[in-house]
Amino acid sequence: MKKIILPFIVLVVLISGCATVQSIIKSTFPYTATLVIPTGTKSGVVQITTSTASSIDQIFGNQSGTDYIKEVRVASVKLDASNPSNQNLGMFKSVKVFLVNGSGAEVMVASRNDVSENIGNNLVLDIDNSRFVDEYIKGSNLRVRMEYTLRNSLTSDVSVRAAINFSSSPNTK
Repeated sequence: MKKIILPFIVLVVLISGCATVQSIIKSTFPYTATLVIPTGTKSGVVQITTSTASSIDQIFGNQSGTDYIKEVRVASVKLDASNPSNQNLGMFKSVKVFLVNGSGAEVMVASRNDVSENIGNNLVLDIDNSRFVDEYIKGSNLRVRMEYTLRNSLTSDVSVRAAINFSSSPNTK
């Protein structure tokens, strides 16, 4: 029995360190940001809010996780009301979501111009995956910027969680 366990442990350690395995695990991964729409925001006018985005790698301290991926594209973008959690996102007339890297360059990744008044507390946006976003994901200090137009004025601050999912190819170096 010991003859089988030791080689198995060695094999697991070797495989878990491979870049290919990590890139397969990271083939789809999310970044999230919480954006706040303050009370008193004017309706019918384009407004902007920005927040820092974080990934599971950043939360657990894996700073080199993006080294194992390439050809990163946006797979999906979803907005969820987080405070209050039952907030109807039909409060928006239109929404655009941008990624902003540490040097200030930005790219629009999703939008929705025809938000229904009774959409509920989550909203899936139409993505733009026509380009790679490696330079944004692989940099530091990734932020999410949202341009929005409100349908009506708000009676309290509303927090919206943006979840941006990316797909990638393995970077086998």
